[in-house]
Amino acid sequence: MTTKPLDTAAPALPRPDTPTTDKTPPAARVTIRGTARAARRLTVPRSVRRAAGPVGLVLLWFLTSATGVLPESVLASPVDVMRQAVELTKNGELPGAVAASGRRAATGFLIGAAIALSLSLLAGLFRLGEDVIDSSMGMFRAIPWVGLIPLFIVWFGIEETPKIALVALGVTYPLYFNIYGGIRSTDAQLVEAARMMGLGRLGLIRYVILPSALPGALVGLRYALSTAWLALVFAEQINADAGLGYLMSNAQQYFRTDIIVLCLAVYALLGLTCDFAVRILSRRLLTWRANFEGEA
Repeated sequence: MTTKPLDTAAPALPRPDTPTTDKTPPAARVTIRGTARAARRLTVPRSVRRAAGPVGLVLLWFLTSATGVLPESVLASPVDVMRQAVELTKNGELPGAVAASGRRAATGFLIGAAIALSLSLLAGLFRLGEDVIDSSMGMFRAIPWVGLIPLFIVWFGIEETPKIALVALGVTYPLYFNIYGGIRSTDAQLVEAARMMGLGRLGLIRYVILPSALPGALVGLRYALSTAWLALVFAEQINADAGLGYLMSNAQQYFRTDIIVLCLAVYALLGLTCDFAVRILSRRLLTWRANFEGEA
């Protein structure tokens, strides 16, 4: 009796080049794509998210005023503020006040920006300038600029000059320290490499140091513009005969909270507009700079 030999050969393995079939059920793949599309549809635009906070505060303000939780003697309702805005716009008081305040803010900002740029370049580019200027700026920075109003009145009187000087002073400090810090934060290895390539002093300042200081300068510009409007609120309390501060002073005497809130809202909108303009300017000027924009 003969027996058949056992088949001890190993089972054939698939060749590496043998195509494999995808055994994932079609339904599973459809479900994954559908989930991704739903997630994309549920994404809220950033513009809506940015507006959610202010709109929510206005709605809360309206509800508390309409229900009587917030009395009109404490704070006027948004409806009254809007009605007053329409009336003051029709009779020309609000546009005239905005124009007068805008002229003061622009003049003070230009003077303060010129002073800050000159001092920061001298202190940032030269050691002698740093020794002479930076310590003095740090000392004067500790003095509250609002507390200088009585001294400005003694020096400049009660006309336009003290108002413009206060705005210029408020603008100078944030611009100076941010530009100076941006200059001094330039990478030393980058400066050395530029020198090895044959760049002179002017070329080094133009192509290396100033571009490196530009991000800090733009941050200082945002602070300076907001400070300009903040300083103007105090400056226009000095015997003003026009401007938003003048409207607020008159409204304070008659307890008109609707006009006071309207003027504060206009200040806020003007500051927000300036900040938005600087943000657009930053995106245009800093396209060469890769930076972190936050997690999604």
